[in-house]
Amino acid sequence: MSQIKSSIIENQFLRIKSINIGASLYEVFYKSKKINLILNLGNYKNYLIQNAYVGSTCGRVVNRIRNSQFSIGGKKYNLVANEGKSSLHGGIDNFSYRIWKIEQLKKNKIIYSLLSPDGDEGYPGNLNIQCHYEIQASSLSIKFLAKTDKSTHVNIANHAYWNLDKVKRNIFDHDLKINSATYLPNKKDGIPSGEFRKIKSTIYDFNDYENLGKKIGLKKEGFDANYIIKNNQKLPFVASLKSQSSKIKADFFSNQPGCQLYTSQFLKFKKGKKVLFPFQGVCLETQKYPNAANEKKFSSTLLKPSKEYYNETKINFSHEM
Repeated sequence: MSQIKSSIIENQFLRIKSINIGASLYEVFYKSKKINLILNLGNYKNYLIQNAYVGSTCGRVVNRIRNSQFSIGGKKYNLVANEGKSSLHGGIDNFSYRIWKIEQLKKNKIIYSLLSPDGDEGYPGNLNIQCHYEIQASSLSIKFLAKTDKSTHVNIANHAYWNLDKVKRNIFDHDLKINSATYLPNKKDGIPSGEFRKIKSTIYDFNDYENLGKKIGLKKEGFDANYIIKNNQKLPFVASLKSQSSKIKADFFSNQPGCQLYTSQFLKFKKGKKVLFPFQGVCLETQKYPNAANEKKFSSTLLKPSKEYYNETKINFSHEM
């Protein structure tokens, strides 16, 4: 097996540690408050056995594809199912378990690359992918680029679990705002029904800052839903997350049309002394809509050989005094 490697990029505001398993974010250390802002799995080898995608790059297609199949040009493709009948985050041997190549490492930027071969987990085409992490002042930029030699579906996302507290007991003291008026309601399989539903005056409304602990208590379960982001600028504002405890705020911006809010109600990991548990982090996964390969109403995830896939998310960090 290829060597497991960690890499660090840093400046006076941030120190970002990533590992080449899954091109995963391992640490987002905010120097002003001396706090790591994401969950990790401790020992790097744990990233090879996890099923929670902690910090990982997920793909070829993040989220779920119903019945693990789609058609391109009249040809049906069967994917590897790994959540009931569905394909989740790219299948059993998805990108989060792969050893990515370090293409470039500078003080403030790292580029990982991966070749996903034709037929990988059922997907057509040789897909060349890059994952970029870059810092400028107190901002972290995450970019995914991809090219294919056959038409295929691509929808890549980072799966970091954010917790802005020093001691990461849960996210109940976090307040969240999402720039959305509409979400995609799910069927029982956790996949959108195809309906676009207004969120105003519903439990899904995060247009103003809402306390996650209160919201989760009212809902009596966690959130795992995709929000349609209002496209109002070149790199639209997606969401803002802030901790009442640490006073740290993370503002998310992305060129992706959707954002999956997942409050980690199913998070469970235990290996040695490392334990992760439900509601310990919150995921804000910028992406195209789930199951778009089978929903004509959704923005397409189809990538043709003549095009390049480009996904950019920027996260600005700040704190109140």
